[in-house]
Amino acid sequence: MAAGTTQVPGAGSAATGRARPRRSLRTRRLTGLGLLVALLVLVVFASIALGTKVIPFAHVWSALWAPTGTEDDIVIRSLRIPRTILGVAVGAALGLAGALIQGHTRNPLADPGLLGVNMGAAFFVVVGIYVFGVTTLFGYVWFAFAGAMVASAAVFALGAASGRGSPTPVTLALAGAALTFLLSGLVSAIILIDTDTLDAYRFWNVGSLAGRDASIAGQVAPFLVLGALIGLASAPALNALSLGEDVARSLGQSVRRTRFLGVVAITLLAGGATAACGPIGFVGLVVPHVVRAFTGPDYRWLLPASGLMGAVLLLMADIVGRLVARPGELQVGIVLALIGAPFFIALVRRRRMMAI
Repeated sequence: MAAGTTQVPGAGSAATGRARPRRSLRTRRLTGLGLLVALLVLVVFASIALGTKVIPFAHVWSALWAPTGTEDDIVIRSLRIPRTILGVAVGAALGLAGALIQGHTRNPLADPGLLGVNMGAAFFVVVGIYVFGVTTLFGYVWFAFAGAMVASAAVFALGAASGRGSPTPVTLALAGAALTFLLSGLVSAIILIDTDTLDAYRFWNVGSLAGRDASIAGQVAPFLVLGALIGLASAPALNALSLGEDVARSLGQSVRRTRFLGVVAITLLAGGATAACGPIGFVGLVVPHVVRAFTGPDYRWLLPASGLMGAVLLLMADIVGRLVARPGELQVGIVLALIGAPFFIALVRRRRMMAI
């Protein structure tokens, strides 16, 4: 040690002690993300290989890398691969949208439906069927997406008006609940007076990846990509908002702009996913709670992890639905409802006990 210098006892060990938890947290986050990527790869392959039609793995491999035009090749390349791609996109969008809405509303029980996205899409689909005679998935997609956009814009406008120019988590939640109840009543009124509309609406409303081809994924892909980019870019602002609006303003964040961009991202993600596959619950609600166990509250890690976990969860539910009801299948929305509710109840009970 140089002459004239004095070392404070314990200073070096204290600095080392602070560095170790940071390294440990970063390692845990990287490990968690790596495991999610590996799990997603496995689930993607399982989604391609498994289904209502039993196909040997050798034929699956041949269909992927050396197709010869057999029936198995057609099933794999024309049905299962597009379905898997759409499942990854929709699951990631719903997981990311769930993390965003919980961050912006600071409500751990919030999901994308809180902004009226699902019911807005449902109302426009019903109107499209009843008034314009729409009967194809192609038509449902655009009516559903338009409804999601209009509903989210209305919720944001109502929330801003109630919040004296800037929407707050409470005003957004109240406006979303009010609009959801209103649109739900209108949807019920229409489908009760027209049985043809009811039959067509039930097909879309169940929430499914079945029957969707590559064109559906192509239609919603630009909106999902744009929503994901906006959402991921908002992570630093969400970290600031989690400390409170006053702190966020003191750190140079515009709360109003951040909320607006958050609503835009959530609408693009949840609206595109709902338009493509119908309303699918549970994913946006629970996924952020699961990944928060290893990411912590930092949205720079939480958002991408939620996207990965959402894709894994949706594909796993779709695989289960195809296997348990052979030769038919259970729709992914039904599977998620059956396994999701008990899982979420257990998660809530566990967190409450940990808090005690």
